[in-house]
Amino acid sequence: MTKLSRDFYLSNDVVQISKDLLGKYLFTKNEGKLTAGIITETEAYAGITDKASHAYNNRRTKRTEVMFAEGGVSYVYLCYGIHHLFNVVTNVEDVPHAVLIRAVKPVEGIDIILKRRNAEKIHSKISGGPGTVAQALGIKTIDTGLDLSGRKIWIEDKGIKVLKKDIITGTRIGVDYAEEDALLPYRFVIHL
Repeated sequence: MTKLSRDFYLSNDVVQISKDLLGKYLFTKNEGKLTAGIITETEAYAGITDKASHAYNNRRTKRTEVMFAEGGVSYVYLCYGIHHLFNVVTNVEDVPHAVLIRAVKPVEGIDIILKRRNAEKIHSKISGGPGTVAQALGIKTIDTGLDLSGRKIWIEDKGIKVLKKDIITGTRIGVDYAEEDALLPYRFVIHL
């Protein structure tokens, strides 16, 4: 088991971290049930200067305060009152960068993932969106602020090499309110 070190999360380049998270394994352990997926899609959010970020313009609220923590903790919020979205907080304390984990490929605890997703077999949409990632892996808003080197949620490097040429870059999804920042090439996808 090679959990990502704290240093991994402390880089000041949230876009690079978003790319570097591709191919890493996101693990959860809830009530003794282990599940995991390989991260296949991410989105970068560049803090106070990024109009798509919850922390844009140094916005500090009860919900966003965790984004200002030192990198290496989780930021989980509720979207549309329904979907729990899991983010990785990056950078140093008081620089609120985060990476949204948009999709994973299930690799561990498949039976548990199927039950959580009310599905009979693995398909492309089982954890192919940020809300379904959290549902499949059992992540909820109560998990916000957790140390990502802990025992409930963690990320491991298992040696998958992601080549630059294999990363598909695009604009983020669902951030039209962010004006010109909605067009930033901050979404990254790999196909496994």
